[in-house]
Amino acid sequence: MTSKNKISVRIAIFSDNFYPELSGISDSIITIAKGLAARGHQINFFVPKYSAKNYQLIAENGKTELDLGKNIKITRFCSLAFRLAGTGQARLVVPTLWRFLYVKRFKPDIIYSNHFFGVGLEALLASKFLKIPLVGTNHTAITEFIRYSPLKGEWFQKMALRYAIWYYNHCRVLTTPGRDLYEEMQSAGLKVSYEQISNPVDDGIFKPIKEEEVSSLLKEFDLPKETLVYAGRLAVEKNIEVIIQAMALVKNKVPAAVLAIAGHGKNAEDLKSLVKKLKLENNVKFLGTLNKIKLAKLYQAAKAFVIMSTSEVQSMTILQALACGLPVIGAQARGIQECVKDNGFLVPVGDDKALAEKIVLLLKNDKIRKEFGKNALLFVKDYTIAETAKKWEDLFNKVTNNKQFSLL
Repeated sequence: MTSKNKISVRIAIFSDNFYPELSGISDSIITIAKGLAARGHQINFFVPKYSAKNYQLIAENGKTELDLGKNIKITRFCSLAFRLAGTGQARLVVPTLWRFLYVKRFKPDIIYSNHFFGVGLEALLASKFLKIPLVGTNHTAITEFIRYSPLKGEWFQKMALRYAIWYYNHCRVLTTPGRDLYEEMQSAGLKVSYEQISNPVDDGIFKPIKEEEVSSLLKEFDLPKETLVYAGRLAVEKNIEVIIQAMALVKNKVPAAVLAIAGHGKNAEDLKSLVKKLKLENNVKFLGTLNKIKLAKLYQAAKAFVIMSTSEVQSMTILQALACGLPVIGAQARGIQECVKDNGFLVPVGDDKALAEKIVLLLKNDKIRKEFGKNALLFVKDYTIAETAKKWEDLFNKVTNNKQFSLL
């Protein structure tokens, strides 16, 4: 209890990916949980078990589990490796008819699902068996991720989308962090009540620094002043090769410019081969996976964040970069368009020439870059942990009090 009038809600959060997998969804739900726990609510994550190899990629100080505080528990389900996904870390939980017993012990008021596959089906089963309201969030533009399936074709895209609609129509309410995805689902038959709630950004870590502190961070990373950043999965849907191709053009105008890439994924070797082919070894640096503290420092050291993904519903890394006062240059696609307004530039999907032009402009024009940086900080002020947690608290309270939302 955090006040006399506030009721502590017990929330079971289900997700098909979680720490240590590199995932914006994992970052988002962990940050939301921290915010809700700080407001007095009880959280239990129901997520896959990962292998020791998965932890080696990202685990800090040898830890194999997160310590998220006394109000947050983590329950792991046995899982199989899913090799096709872009991180190379994904896990597959085969649904059963008995895992709801784990949920029953926690006695949740709300079941909150972030996926519609293995763990998501466990959430749906638990909701039905225990008669507890199911709240869903769709983070995924499913048509963008069909490329990881062994089945291809427009027919399979339509079938996958229909399945997702079927799943989310069982929820009491659906949220998405970006409006574009909801409109796509609505046109395909979504009927459930809807609210848009953004992903949160950890403003305790991702924040601007003084200009005089930048040089020491650049020295720490061994990077020049003309540094750009991409962070996230090294996966095909992220279209990182377009950024690398743009760097070949940027190099002609700003020879010292460097693209610092943070993250890991199945596309890493192909990207490194492209860098070698274009003779950009001095202009593109692969930094591997960074923890949140180091990632924030990288943003703070750079001049711009660059992303050409076509799969973003709402990019956590864009929000993190903006929170550090960093302008963004992004593809004119899906949720990127909702985040990049007067805080950066949008360029056509796949257009390396247009991207290079905007990169050079930001690197050479401090006035525009600083104006975008100020606007970036104004944009993210409504995306803090406290603001986002309050929105989730209000939604969960409405659902548990049977207000506004009812099953169809």
